[in-house]
Amino acid sequence: MRDLMGIMKQAQAMQEKMSSLQGELDHVEVTGASGGGSVSVVMTAKGQLKGVTLDPSLMVPDEREILEDLIVAAVNDARGKAEALAQEKMAELTKGLPLPPGMKLPF
Repeated sequence: MRDLMGIMKQAQAMQEKMSSLQGELDHVEVTGASGGGSVSVVMTAKGQLKGVTLDPSLMVPDEREILEDLIVAAVNDARGKAEALAQEKMAELTKGLPLPPGMKLPF
């Protein structure tokens, strides 16, 4: 019975830590870039887009599709960094827990 109580306490502590991590990820920002830095975006680690910066040289009407592609690439770059950061934070949180290999916790 003691083991069960210990496990319950660990689970509650983990839930509190995960809740704290969720709040932290709302405020951590990552930057993604494309086109050699001519397009950059800033988003939270949870994926909320905060800003877009465009080099003025990209404002050519006939090349709108290129600019659109660069924006998509920059957003995808930032999203990849955000996911990697979230996984890193989660790994720190779950270090030492007896989780089965490959198990990912939701966040």
